[in-house]
Amino acid sequence: MHLILLGPPGGGKGTQAKRLQDDYGLIQLSTGDMLRAAVAAGTEVGKRAKAVMEAGQLVSDDIVIGIISDRISQPDCAKGFILDGFPRTVAQAEALGVMLTERGLKIDAAIEVRVPDHMIVERITGRYTCAKCGAGYHDQFQRPKTDGVCDSCGGTEFSRRADDNAATVQSRLDAYHAQTAPILPYYEKKGVLQVVDGTLPIEEVTNRLKVIVEGA
Repeated sequence: MHLILLGPPGGGKGTQAKRLQDDYGLIQLSTGDMLRAAVAAGTEVGKRAKAVMEAGQLVSDDIVIGIISDRISQPDCAKGFILDGFPRTVAQAEALGVMLTERGLKIDAAIEVRVPDHMIVERITGRYTCAKCGAGYHDQFQRPKTDGVCDSCGGTEFSRRADDNAATVQSRLDAYHAQTAPILPYYEKKGVLQVVDGTLPIEEVTNRLKVIVEGA
């Protein structure tokens, strides 16, 4: 089973990918994590990536595809994988498809976790964490049982990420719509696009994803 999770930043893809990994043994693959691991391991493609990054340049699509190719050949990916955060452009989607075809593999489902922009802004700008233990909270959806006191450790100091503000979030959403959203019709034409309502409760989103996975 080979899946791609698509959707805007803050839409819950990471949470759902982790749940699918736990339930089905599918390995969640983050390009950032894979890139760092390849550089640390000193693989051939990792060395290429390191040289590019040390020169202050962006890692090219072919290097990223090479890193994904190396990673999915490892034994823990035998049951399948979930790509989270890649591809981001149609060109990357095409290159990914070529690489998988060469390996005799294919994408079984590209799943869009759909959440409207105004809800993404609301979700992200309301986030804050306990400064002591890192427990996460939200102004609207997950307040501490006692205001100003962390449920986990009793801490009373909280912090917010500087980039969790409306202007920054909207900028990230604009980039998503411009660069990544065109991937949706690409996978729709291939007959593998599925859409899940990401505004539903987390458990319900998980259940709908399970139906797709078990039916693919």
